[in-house]
Amino acid sequence: MKILMVEDEQEISELVAFYLNNENYEVDTCENGQTALAKIAETEYALAILDVMLPDISGFELCKTIREKYTYPVIMLTAKGEEIDKITGLTIGADDYITKPFRPLELVARVKAQLRRATQYSGIKRQVLVVKGLELDIEKRNVFLNEEELFLTPLEFSILKLLMERKDQVVSSEELFKEVWGEKYFTNSNNTIMVHIRHLREKMLDTGEKHQYIQTVWGVGYKI
Repeated sequence: MKILMVEDEQEISELVAFYLNNENYEVDTCENGQTALAKIAETEYALAILDVMLPDISGFELCKTIREKYTYPVIMLTAKGEEIDKITGLTIGADDYITKPFRPLELVARVKAQLRRATQYSGIKRQVLVVKGLELDIEKRNVFLNEEELFLTPLEFSILKLLMERKDQVVSSEELFKEVWGEKYFTNSNNTIMVHIRHLREKMLDTGEKHQYIQTVWGVGYKI
């Protein structure tokens, strides 16, 4: 995937490009708005990172130009922390906003998140289930929680997928066992489910008394 990076501070631009290159993204860097406009017109990008304060054209103007023709994600970069700048960026079509100074790995995580979400609106037939920071990609069989990947077993993935597909609905233990294990449910089957639910919660760091995601409905089953 090709990413456009428009940033007049060369040190920042090179650092971000280095981290993105390590994630196998191809990065075009520009130090001013005029150069960026030419690249926007001639190149198909998957995502753009725009500094708000540029020597000629503002990042806001570049974002407006992109939105006239393209729908790919735009992340705004700025040294300002004022709420009005964030509102302005999001209003004109930006998808995310990050304030300097920032950690390069945080920006990389946001880039990945925006690209994952963008596939839901592209011609790629992918289904991504999303529940408050939890993202499950059915085709790629991966799961992210607050931008961090969870490494699940096939059974754990299937349990989470079923619960997310039935968001806000209680899935009985019997139905859960039949759907995931494909076997007849017996009384001791509930112990098997409980073990896997516990492992899922541990990987999601959701082991407190009040669970944020997978909730137990006593005597019935589970829900998200």
